[in-house]
Amino acid sequence: MELFYYLLFGGLSAVVALLELSKTSKDRISTSTAFNSFKNNYLVVYSLMMALEEIVAPLPDLGFGSNNHWFWGSTFILAALHEESEYTVDLMIEFRWAGDWLQGPYVYFLYSQYGFDKGDIGRLFIAGFGSSMLFGTIVGSLADKQGRRRACVTYCITYILSCITKHSPQYKVLMLGRILGGIATSLLFSAFESWLVAEHNKRSFEPQWLSLTFSKAIFLGNGLVAIVSGLFANILADNLGFGPVAPFDAAACFLAIGMAIILSSWSENYGDSSDNRNLFSQFKGAAVAIASDEKIALLGAIQSLFEGSMYTFVFLWTPALSPNEEDIPHGFIFATFMLSSMLGSSIASRLLARSAPKVESYMQIVFGISALTLLLPIITNFLVPSTGVKSGSISVAGCIQLFGFCTFEACVGIFWPSIMKMRSQYIPEEARSTIMNFFRIPLNIFVCVVLYNVNAFPITIMFGMCSIFLFMASVLQRRLMVVAESHKSKPQDWSALKERDNETEPLNI
Repeated sequence: MELFYYLLFGGLSAVVALLELSKTSKDRISTSTAFNSFKNNYLVVYSLMMALEEIVAPLPDLGFGSNNHWFWGSTFILAALHEESEYTVDLMIEFRWAGDWLQGPYVYFLYSQYGFDKGDIGRLFIAGFGSSMLFGTIVGSLADKQGRRRACVTYCITYILSCITKHSPQYKVLMLGRILGGIATSLLFSAFESWLVAEHNKRSFEPQWLSLTFSKAIFLGNGLVAIVSGLFANILADNLGFGPVAPFDAAACFLAIGMAIILSSWSENYGDSSDNRNLFSQFKGAAVAIASDEKIALLGAIQSLFEGSMYTFVFLWTPALSPNEEDIPHGFIFATFMLSSMLGSSIASRLLARSAPKVESYMQIVFGISALTLLLPIITNFLVPSTGVKSGSISVAGCIQLFGFCTFEACVGIFWPSIMKMRSQYIPEEARSTIMNFFRIPLNIFVCVVLYNVNAFPITIMFGMCSIFLFMASVLQRRLMVVAESHKSKPQDWSALKERDNETEPLNI
């Protein structure tokens, strides 16, 4: 492997270590023993859930295994959805938070072992996307009404059942597993955060301490755990020879452990649990909240724009770095991206620990930087056009882009704890899970559209589209800051929204 990759990885490692070790009192938040116990409990559960995502969606072979199912599996997932693919032999998917959608190459490898063709496998993956989009708002409303702790337990049970279905070669059983996986995804990205925010407030902890839990969760759960559990999955399936079902069995074990912790140590909390509020009323009330509160609507638009660009980047970075099928160490680059994300979360922890700048302010800069980094493929393609001849390693233009992509991943690391912080501030507690799943509807639609059209346009057009979306996110973030400043007096009155909702209902005579 070229010295360049080691220098980049080593440099990022040194910066992350320096940031973590050089924190001063201004960068740290003084907390209580009770909060630390509460925070650590949540981080253990969160890390177990993220370990699940990475075990069933493992890292590429980093040199420890003989078979690179991660790389080839992610490549052929797109081939399953596109019978003809310009980038079929190049494309690689970064399964970090996208792991719940494309649940790993071991899924594809397993399906192919069962004898299903590309079209059959493509329909299985689409079922997962559609399930998450269709059932997301429903399970979110149920979580608010029936209890977030109960929803988290339901997530564990649902995903365990999804993992069990992988043992069956029957197509209908596998389809059921994909549908269950989509439902579980909706719960994962709403119920856990909703429970955390509600429980944090119920225990009267300082609001600022919540950002500490968010940043630590991203640093550990989406950084260290991603790398370690990915290697563990490769060891199970490849080195020990247990086969492609083994990572799912291991994931089910982690889920069982997490569920046991939830049942034994988490208390229940609710959104709006009123008996006179049925599921439709809860759903309608959340829609009214989004429509009547500009801050919530802006937050949802910002989240969809950024995450849509992020998941599109997942599909594009490999062909961008190796346009002529250059030999690049995909696994090592992926690990470097994970390290960059850890760098971003470390920066976010410092920013969130201070009273200034406000999260609404610095996120404008983060979105602007993100937009510029995804313009690099267009700029380098113009300044250093591709020769069309395969070389032995990454090109100069590829090196420049890789620096930019690492910067983008650092922005991703800043984004997650920051967007969690803003959601905790602006989304009403009574419908938190419902509204968070509302936000995922356009995201699911966007990713499906991109998945089907990833090869319909030149890669520069796709990066340009992502850059425009990120600039739009920056503009909307500016608007959110202005609106938030003008509405500092008090948050949206949810009870008033419920009364307004009830007034619109017809009288039963």
